[in-house]
Amino acid sequence: MVKTSTAINLAAIIKKQLPEELTAFMQLAGEVAQRHGQRLYLVGGVVRDLLLERANFDLDLVLEGDAISLAREMADVKGGKVTTHQRFGTAKLRWDDWSVDFTTARSESYPEPCALPVVKPASIKDDLFRRDFTINAMAVELGPSAYGQLLDLYGGRSDLEGKLIRVLHERSFIDDATRIWRGLRYEQRLGFELETVTLRWLKRDIAYLDRLSGDRLRHELELALKEEYPEKVLQRADALGVLARLHPKLKGDEWLAGKFREARCLSVPDASSFGLYLSLLGYRLSGEEAEQLISRLRLPKLAAQALRDTISLKNELASLTDPELSPSRIYSLVCGYATPAVMANALAGESAVACQHLNLFLSKLRYIKPALNGGDLMRMGIAPGPKIKETLKRLLEARLDGKVKTKRDEESLVKRLLAEAER
Repeated sequence: MVKTSTAINLAAIIKKQLPEELTAFMQLAGEVAQRHGQRLYLVGGVVRDLLLERANFDLDLVLEGDAISLAREMADVKGGKVTTHQRFGTAKLRWDDWSVDFTTARSESYPEPCALPVVKPASIKDDLFRRDFTINAMAVELGPSAYGQLLDLYGGRSDLEGKLIRVLHERSFIDDATRIWRGLRYEQRLGFELETVTLRWLKRDIAYLDRLSGDRLRHELELALKEEYPEKVLQRADALGVLARLHPKLKGDEWLAGKFREARCLSVPDASSFGLYLSLLGYRLSGEEAEQLISRLRLPKLAAQALRDTISLKNELASLTDPELSPSRIYSLVCGYATPAVMANALAGESAVACQHLNLFLSKLRYIKPALNGGDLMRMGIAPGPKIKETLKRLLEARLDGKVKTKRDEESLVKRLLAEAER
């Protein structure tokens, strides 16, 4: 719930919503900074979520001073490890199960649209102005003289109350077009709306997405697919023409939303949600179109393989439509494909029989293995080499089809195979 008083102190809210370990850490860090004549602030999304009473333990601390030195000083206190980035004046401190980001207050300038910013030390006012949206441009003082005092220079609280996503200036999307995707994520996650002028600027500046590198675009898509309901982000992105900037054939429609909802009902532990969601998003692409998307997003090897396998398996589903297929035949047809690809086809395939076979593979067949291994076979008299591989394949097929059930059954089968080979 958003507070509406003119001046607000969040000390009580911090104590209520954040773990005691983090609260004590912030207080101590604020005291250390103040002893050095510097001011430390809690900033960004965690402040927003404190006001919204949403859980968020990702602490981002901004110092009007040398943040790296403060992080190192706090690491000595906590016995933690610090990772620094001198160029940006940032550090990450990790200890036990916690981590905190320290940043030197800075301003940013963009030499050209969508370029990485040039940064220089600045005041907290400048630091907040460089942020993406007003609801993320608030800060809380951590020094003991004003601990908990909210600093809201750009109307963030008012926009929280109005449930609005608003940029801080007209060039926001031109400077950094990834804010377009971020705006859609916040809008759908929080149940907010893009403020009218912000929406107009977003539509005007959509073409700047084409200037972003594949790595930056992929990162934004990954974050969108990590949302609790990513289909909402993709539907909004489709409606605004944002999704088409990844590839013109991608659709964020009700079909995709339904498949995403079905995917969340699955209980397959080794398929990442990103791989599965990406495979469903790209399911209706052709092989050539999938390659274009892979190239545009510079997809890493596993994600690219999952998408390629999705299209390849989709094109081979006819071979799985025979209701009389044996388990071993199903296994041989499916085992070479990435798990997200199999799952995507099980969800999206048009043949009920093929989907049943894919689900059988996912739930049972892929976990079946022979009890005997190569060493066992050599001890039974099979010479090392191709014959070992062939015999293991025969054992697996027999296991899959229920022809052998125990290790003793497998040993009997191997003896029969050896006897046949001697005839």
